[in-house]
Amino acid sequence: MATTICNPSYLLNMSRFEAWLADSGIGVSVKQFPAGTRTAVEAALAVGCDVGQIVKSLVFMAAGRPVVALVSGANRLDESRLAAAAGTPVTKAGAEVARSATGYAIGGVPPFGHATDVPVFMDRDLLGHQVVWAAAGRPDSVFEIDPDRLRELSQATVADLKVVHGDGQLDLPTRAPRAEPDLPASGEVS
Repeated sequence: MATTICNPSYLLNMSRFEAWLADSGIGVSVKQFPAGTRTAVEAALAVGCDVGQIVKSLVFMAAGRPVVALVSGANRLDESRLAAAAGTPVTKAGAEVARSATGYAIGGVPPFGHATDVPVFMDRDLLGHQVVWAAAGRPDSVFEIDPDRLRELSQATVADLKVVHGDGQLDLPTRAPRAEPDLPASGEVS
């Protein structure tokens, strides 16, 4: 009878998601960046890719049940589109709900390998890239993956989830326009 010896120091250096990946045999490898990959911009800078190739895993509540939306780092999620895909209104989940549903803290939520069975919705824009980078369970770790493989592993429903300007969404300015002192007021002649 053969005995398998587990090397505990190897396991201590692995995150829970990395251990899950190793156990699943999916063949995805995690890269760690000590400067952090908590935001899409931080992740893109660390990896050296376009921010649109970063997968944001956002946790929402739909009819009292957590759901995850996978959105390109370059896009803003349109909650009404997510609600249409989920079939019920959605609200942003709090940090505790996100952690209990996925097993991970906000900023490190991976797109699959969650603690509970969470429905996943994936923005169609992610399929336009050859590779994308997603959180790997910690705010300093990501992994590279083909978007079709991401869809398959997360069992995601693909939908148009991003805010599209001109589709009835309010596009409010972030600050009031500045007055131009040298221009004549309406109706004045200089």
